[in-house]
Amino acid sequence: MNILLVTPAPPRSRKGNRITALRWARLLRQLGHRVVIREEYQGEPCDILIAMHARRSFAAVDAFHREHPGRPVVLALTGTDLYGDIHTHAMARRALEIASRLVLLQPLGIEELPAHLRSRARVIYQSSEATTARRDGRPRRPIFEVCVLGHLRQVKDPFRTALAARQLPGSSRLGILHVGGALTPEMARRARAEALRNPRYRWLGNLPRWKALRVLARSRLLVLTSRLEGGANVISEAIAAGVPVLASHIPGSVGILGPDYPGYFSVGDTAALAALLHRAESDARYYQTLRTRCGRLRPLFTPARERASWRRLLRELDRNHTDGP
Repeated sequence: MNILLVTPAPPRSRKGNRITALRWARLLRQLGHRVVIREEYQGEPCDILIAMHARRSFAAVDAFHREHPGRPVVLALTGTDLYGDIHTHAMARRALEIASRLVLLQPLGIEELPAHLRSRARVIYQSSEATTARRDGRPRRPIFEVCVLGHLRQVKDPFRTALAARQLPGSSRLGILHVGGALTPEMARRARAEALRNPRYRWLGNLPRWKALRVLARSRLLVLTSRLEGGANVISEAIAAGVPVLASHIPGSVGILGPDYPGYFSVGDTAALAALLHRAESDARYYQTLRTRCGRLRPLFTPARERASWRRLLRELDRNHTDGP
């Protein structure tokens, strides 16, 4: 099958949509398909269009559907579109109607869809090949290293962990390693200023993916402070690497970690995050609970499982390629 995969993230971008597109292309090629990645649809011959982000890929979805109304369109809802655009933008809503299937990254996302479209939804958990030796519960270094992995964007609430670290007692050995590019000069200035002011915070900038995963693997915790996520791949990467997670209580994370996961804090609640960081560092039983809960989820995020999910979806569409609108 010839597949065109459209993502709004350009080549060499380290944004999540590009990383996901590259991984999906690799998995689909392993299944025997021919895959081309583009930022837009320009009439390339293909049997199926897979588009990422409802609003930003609407032009591609609409043009492909007009030219090939009987061919399937798979629309992946990755974050700001699922929890924002599909409720406010006509183009995003139209893309939903066109799509033969809607790919979500975690099951709670189905609740955001119009009721008449939920039967088209398929959940495909994002996999990771990140691995590390399983931890024995003791720090390798005197520093209790915590990783924040994500670009400096408002939706990520990128400095929340640094602010929480300021509230820790003087006896704490916690240190934050923040990996991610600043998307504006203002964000870069703030990160540099925070690093000067806060001895617990280091901003490492936009690292190559293999270096970012190495930082994650050596850390004792991953902290995800986002205000909104469709289903953050960094959670699956942390779980695959054996690194437990603290996360803001948002649907995109609850859908992955589960409603009763013990590592949540309210969005923007600096004091609550500081309390969890201190507890994870000082309470071995609590830290082990986080590790155990994340360890149970590891089978969800294998490449084999993600590949099998795509195989099932494409077989569905192949059996009846006119299924959809």
